Amino acid sequence: MPGTGRLPERYDGTSGANLADILERVLDKGVVIAGDIRINLLDIELLTIKLRLIVASVDKAKEMGIDWWETDPALSSGARRGELAEENRRLRERVAELEGRAPAPREVTGDDR
Repeated sequence: MPGTGRLPERYDGTSGANLADILERVLDKGVVIAGDIRINLLDIELLTIKLRLIVASVDKAKEMGIDWWETDPALSSGARRGELAEENRRLRERVAELEGRAPAPREVTGDDR
C-alpha cells in the first residue's frame, strides 16, 4: 500500500469469491454493456457504430426475450433445416411451373433411332 511500505496481499484463490462464483453470478444476473461511437467532421456525421454486448446464460437471455440464435442458420441446425425446407419448396414450385409451360417430351419410336 502506498506510504506503508507493505506490498499488496497476494491473491491465493481462497479469499473472496473465486472465478467460478463470479462467472455464475454474471451469467445468472446478466451484464449489459452499451456504447456508441460517432465520428463527425465539421458537424457532418461520417460514421456511427452502436455497440451492445450482453453476457448472460441462455436461460436468462430467453427470459429477457433474446433468442436470435435459434433462428440464425449459421448458429442453429434447426434453423438450417427450416431454411432448406423453404428453399426446397420454392424450387419444387418453380420446377412445376416450368414443366407446365414446357412442351411435352416426344416419345422415341423405332424410326427415330
